[in-house]
Amino acid sequence: MEPPTTPTTTSAPQRRRVAVAAAVAMATAAGGLAALTGTATAAGEPVTVQYRTSASGATADQVEPWIKVKNTGSVAVQLSGLKVRYYFKADAGSPGYRFACSWAVKGCANITGTFGTLAHPTASADRYLDIGFTSGAGSLAPGEDTGDMQLRFYRADWQTLNQSDDYSFGAAQTSYANWPKITAQLAGSSVWGTAPEGNDPTDPPTDPPTDPPTGGQSLFDDFNYTTSSDPRISANGWNVRSNSGGPGVPGATWAPENVTFSSTAGNSVMNLRTSTSGTGESTKQTEVLSKAMKFKNGTYAARVRFADAPVSGPDGDHLVQTFFTINDLKAPMADDYSEYDFEYLPNGGWGESSNILYTTSWETYNPDPWQAVNQHTESRQSYAGWHDLLLTIDNSSIKYYIDGRLFGTHDAAYLPERGMSINFNQWLIDFGGLSSTTARSYDEQVDYVLHVKDQVLTPAQVTAKINAYRTAGTDFEDSVPAS
Repeated sequence: MEPPTTPTTTSAPQRRRVAVAAAVAMATAAGGLAALTGTATAAGEPVTVQYRTSASGATADQVEPWIKVKNTGSVAVQLSGLKVRYYFKADAGSPGYRFACSWAVKGCANITGTFGTLAHPTASADRYLDIGFTSGAGSLAPGEDTGDMQLRFYRADWQTLNQSDDYSFGAAQTSYANWPKITAQLAGSSVWGTAPEGNDPTDPPTDPPTDPPTGGQSLFDDFNYTTSSDPRISANGWNVRSNSGGPGVPGATWAPENVTFSSTAGNSVMNLRTSTSGTGESTKQTEVLSKAMKFKNGTYAARVRFADAPVSGPDGDHLVQTFFTINDLKAPMADDYSEYDFEYLPNGGWGESSNILYTTSWETYNPDPWQAVNQHTESRQSYAGWHDLLLTIDNSSIKYYIDGRLFGTHDAAYLPERGMSINFNQWLIDFGGLSSTTARSYDEQVDYVLHVKDQVLTPAQVTAKINAYRTAGTDFEDSVPAS
């Protein structure tokens, strides 16, 4: 829901009241509830955010914002449409932050935590933690609250952090009370709290131009092929994997025949199918990767369709659906290794019990004994369906976007030292406890891929560039020089 843009002199409080009414109306419609009356929409805020801190010292091992959200309106609020935002100042030298939920009445599995970077940093805030809810959190009836959400976050290196300069921190808040320095958005509109100056999500955005940027050496592929053996695939620099090796369950093979191409709504789509009957020998995984490792700084984008359920057969295998860049690890803990991942686990895995999406930036690792140096952002919710995935790398940070919104910002310590390949694959961590030998298969689909060397594009500019290629009838271009 976009904020009103006229009259141009509308004040922030006036915009807030309009946004509140619009957000409640949208959330009500989404939940199939009765429409609000004029009196109801004129009532106060539909939710309030209460806060207390469990770590009140200026310095601490971790920040512990305990939060309750209360429905103060007259209709039910679907929690899956609500975002609560905690603002803080990043510590100098921090390699990033990790979110955790210690305990919650609504269940920690139903609460998500995603870090982001403010567009307009202030003296007390340049980062934020977005707290969201899965559909499993349900709704709040009028007058009901979420109960305790005992949340925390900490530096990735577990060093002591300073929270005394954090915008949303309140050292004296040792019992729950309304706290306007934590904001809430309902159905995309701000309904509670005051953001740091210049960062009110309801302010009209200053969108960048959407004309496709000129110049820039680019790779674009619309995946308009016939079969996995189409000679144009190799000629265009792709390898449909058939060689053995990880990742995946022991005994699995990589099956080029499981990579197929079709037309959806007049647009060509690549399909990666992974199949199994519950044994390594029956498991066929899929991967398509660029033969050249020549991609480094710039913009990477792909439109990918993730799936929560198998095409056929029983569900439950621990599956990984991906879009990523990578180069080879020349030696354990080699400092010139690089990898940047979008990884969706529809059935959980790696200790997670249900769907989760990771974005991860790698510095290096040691395979045996396992030791990893990376920074990641995660969101515990379903991402079934088509999504626009965008990764940008410049000389200061790595940023991940999903569907046009910033998902995570990772630090300069994880920037690449040399060129990488571009990859899509789908593979099995394990069988998720399934003992069934019934055949099942899972699909991941890819609409297009784009890389623009050394240019950081906005989501709108990526869309414009893709549209320009398609308007011109261009299926493929690769002007990126060898590294």
